[in-house]
Amino acid sequence: MSGKDKKNKSSATPPESIYVNRELSWLAFNRRVLLEAADPKVPLLERLKFLMIYQSNLEEFYRVRIGILTHRALLAPDKPDPVSGMMPEAQIKEALRITREQQTLMENIWKEIREELHANKVDVLDFRKISKVDELMSKKLFGDIRDLLMPQIIDQNQPVPFLWNGETNIVAFLSRGTEMKLCFIPLHRIPAYQSFEIDGCQKIVLTALLVRHFLPLLLKKETIIQSAIIDVTRNADVFFSSVEDRADDNFRNKISGMLSKRKREMPVRMRIYGKLTDPCRTLLLRKLRAQEERVFTQSVPFDLSFRSAIGLPAEFRYPDRKPARDLGLKKGEYFEYIRKHDLLMSFPFQSMMSFVDLIYEAADNPDVRTIRITLYRMSGSSKVAAALAYAADRGKDVLCLLELRARFDEQNNIDYSEMLEDAGCRVIYGLPEHKVHSKLCVISLQHGEEVSRITQVGTGNYNEVTGEQYTDLSLITAREDVGLEAKEAFEALEKGEIPPEAHALWIAPLSFKPRVLEMLDRELAKGENGRVAIKANAINNREVMEKLIECSQAGVKIELFIRGICSLRPGVTGLTENITVKGVIGRWLEHSRIYSFGEGKDQRLFIGSGDLLNRNLERRVEAFVEAVTPDTREQLNEILEALRNDREKSWRMLPDGTYVREEGGEGTSSQEALYRYFSTRKVSLTEPEPEPPKKPEVPELPQAQAEVPAEQKRTKRGWFRRMFG
Repeated sequence: MSGKDKKNKSSATPPESIYVNRELSWLAFNRRVLLEAADPKVPLLERLKFLMIYQSNLEEFYRVRIGILTHRALLAPDKPDPVSGMMPEAQIKEALRITREQQTLMENIWKEIREELHANKVDVLDFRKISKVDELMSKKLFGDIRDLLMPQIIDQNQPVPFLWNGETNIVAFLSRGTEMKLCFIPLHRIPAYQSFEIDGCQKIVLTALLVRHFLPLLLKKETIIQSAIIDVTRNADVFFSSVEDRADDNFRNKISGMLSKRKREMPVRMRIYGKLTDPCRTLLLRKLRAQEERVFTQSVPFDLSFRSAIGLPAEFRYPDRKPARDLGLKKGEYFEYIRKHDLLMSFPFQSMMSFVDLIYEAADNPDVRTIRITLYRMSGSSKVAAALAYAADRGKDVLCLLELRARFDEQNNIDYSEMLEDAGCRVIYGLPEHKVHSKLCVISLQHGEEVSRITQVGTGNYNEVTGEQYTDLSLITAREDVGLEAKEAFEALEKGEIPPEAHALWIAPLSFKPRVLEMLDRELAKGENGRVAIKANAINNREVMEKLIECSQAGVKIELFIRGICSLRPGVTGLTENITVKGVIGRWLEHSRIYSFGEGKDQRLFIGSGDLLNRNLERRVEAFVEAVTPDTREQLNEILEALRNDREKSWRMLPDGTYVREEGGEGTSSQEALYRYFSTRKVSLTEPEPEPPKKPEVPELPQAQAEVPAEQKRTKRGWFRRMFG
């Protein structure tokens, strides 16, 4: 093909058939999660965990994505998806069809897991075929909870009691003369399961099944026609588009009001455990105003949390893999090391407590003046929050930007905003039109009239719990250009403004997509010598995908390591034949983002908080930093190489958009390889000092900051001990 022909081909608009609908791509990802539960090589209790994750993922999908599509179908039914061209109602129908198809697979997997549990002396009691001994023990357990049950009987003309999202209810159909009544029994305040042991066999008794079985004892005076277990999934797409008044209490109150409204949103899905006759089913759906096509009858329990109570030996779980706590630095040595070397940490192979130690070191360092940090999701008992509170208690100016709109963590963040304010931290919130999703922290030090900064940029939240469950990266640097741009970003956020364009940092929405497109153009100019490798959770931005297609057509070799949504089909002749797509599903959730352009000395490597989704590129504040030192670059390349070589836990996307599992690669798991690599890595203060990083072209003259007067320090020691220990 001539250069002219290639140029004409590149400039043509790619056909919509090259793209995969976002929602359907996500369902394909969740199917891969489900298939981990079917893999006999995965330990039994981990298979049960993947089944739990599949169900939890699906609930969130219906609450959020189907909720959004339901609104769109009502408000803009003829507006197509900008990538795939599908209308909202068509997307909903296809999602419902795929969900039913996957449900059959889910039920077969549950049957296999249950049989394997039974073979290993763990019985999830089936009350349809129960022994007399198990019946007697179960009856005693029912007696223990009987007083907690509150049946509510209604006739066909009365309203149904409100069913909270995800709340398991028993519904019974009662006969009173010629009339049928309904009885609802909520179980939300009762433990989901109990257990006992007989002759060395552990018996798991699911509360919903227990109550349903003993309904005649609870409703002695009633004639029970039929019964079932139900729950509803409610729409969670309840967000206001802007907030004019962002005063602290007012904004918190608005978020709290939104949460109350969300609890009562319309159902987008209903599940039934147990078969119902047509008259009973019709009555139930009419009373709940549920659409038949959104009702799923399944034989898998809604709640599988009993997994945590199963007492099987260690071989039924993954081998123990504790994060490495020791990086080779002691408390008090982090600043000295980072002044000379960039530090890259990889979770969960290394412990997030090293970052917590850094905050405590900042709190105790007399030169530290300010700590600024963006917080999106924190654990229930956050050690990061404790360290920030301690720093405020020590007189540091601690600014916490808390994004109250982190979906499903809103209440947790509201609580933390109040706690951190009580501790003496300054708390601000996200922007009206943009969620602040970045993982950015900057610590400012003053030595005489000189100001220096230590900046941390991460791919994942400051959350010690997910820090042991997700693969994430954190880069800490003393580079002056990075610190200055991080400071400027926080100054803009404090004013309620979008951070300005940056170069040492890529900060969305102004600097992320343009820099990505620039880097892709850089590789495009190299033609067949161009190289791109991107590790992210999702991609669906049309502009970026079109640029990737253009690069592929020019011969650029592109590797996409995408865990979840991938709206671009690889390997399509004439369009994406130089693009490959792989995704890893393993014991840890792949969550880190790495962007690599070029190879060898010409390679540019970046990490940060955003995917290539429209929301990350255009409607969120994200932060990225370049890895510039040989050590950090080597580590990121080690991750990419491990992903390339993974043929045990990886899936490959085919040109038709379907996925196949890579085969024949036992022992090539990227996660296991990276655990071995990172868990043994240590750094030392005696390492040779690298060449100093280049200074920005127009260095800013930092303003000296005065010490915080003692009378202004917030000394809440009693509060600190109560909250954080």
